[in-house]
Amino acid sequence: MIKTLPDFPWDLLAPYKEQARQHAGGIVDLSVGTPVDPTPEIVRRALVDAADAPGYPATYGTPELRDAVAGWLTRRLGVEADPAAILPVIGTKEAVAWLPTLLGAGPGDTVAFPELAYPTYDVGARLAGATSRAVDGLLSLGPETPKIVWINSPSNPTGKVLPAEHLRKVVAWARTRGAIVISDECYIELGWDAEPVSVLRPDVCDGDHGGLLALHSLSKRSNLAGYRAGLITGDPSLVAALLEVRKHAGMIVPAPVQAAMTAAYGDDAHVEEQRARYARRRAVLRTALESYGFRIDHSEAGLYLWATRDEPCWDTVKAMAELGVLVAPGEFYGEAGARHVRVAMTATDERVDAAVARLTA
Repeated sequence: MIKTLPDFPWDLLAPYKEQARQHAGGIVDLSVGTPVDPTPEIVRRALVDAADAPGYPATYGTPELRDAVAGWLTRRLGVEADPAAILPVIGTKEAVAWLPTLLGAGPGDTVAFPELAYPTYDVGARLAGATSRAVDGLLSLGPETPKIVWINSPSNPTGKVLPAEHLRKVVAWARTRGAIVISDECYIELGWDAEPVSVLRPDVCDGDHGGLLALHSLSKRSNLAGYRAGLITGDPSLVAALLEVRKHAGMIVPAPVQAAMTAAYGDDAHVEEQRARYARRRAVLRTALESYGFRIDHSEAGLYLWATRDEPCWDTVKAMAELGVLVAPGEFYGEAGARHVRVAMTATDERVDAAVARLTA
């Protein structure tokens, strides 16, 4: 199985990272979307208070956690979710990688995902032994019926937001074919020029979550990447099936992390504070990149600017490394990204300002 996996793409960036480090002002790493701001105090306090946890935690999550998530889904996303259809996971990357397997995909099945996409969608299909299909719209599948259709809005890497009308069409298309739609909504609270919409919102799915799953993460909106804290919600029967498998496999979120998640989903103030930080970084980075000759495409939401100088992406990576700024080549996310780079806003204000100064010198 291991031989079927692609090479880990980030290893290819190592020489450019070393080049950027040689800059007199030090490296500004805008390549990886790793949060750098403090984990909110309310979350850390909840983790510490729950640190005495001698017993096994519940795979299903505590009732308090599921109630907090259900409240957040209604309050922030307009989604009426049954707490019984909410399942915590050990970070959403784990979920993305294993969902095809846990949902029964295998040889002879197809897993479809956007032509520009997070690489783990492809990895998950391969781990299951299924066929990966990067598609530019579902119509490009022709008569083929995939077992699973991944959608990602806001998109990583492009920041593109799919409107409710588009999502309705995806849901209708999948339902006529019996395909499962999994919506990766990890950046949904980071809309800038457009309002991201959940696939579970009533105007998208007519209030019926059948055949639909949504993934949510605390890594970005709450700076909890180190906690590995995410969740799956949607179709109650699919969530119940996933719960059963995960109980057998011991795929359990630790009890202190569940307590921290409960606090994070119950508090909106820290999210607004973090949004303000990212909004400021986004504004100055976008202006600096455009002044340097970049065009910014999409980027209506999320933590990245999808930028191009209409040249091969590795040429751009090299030019930026010479400035001591490391960015991610768009090729990492699919062939359609070969002339773009992804610029992350996940650096400190000081490092972002350093990049801005170099781009505008």
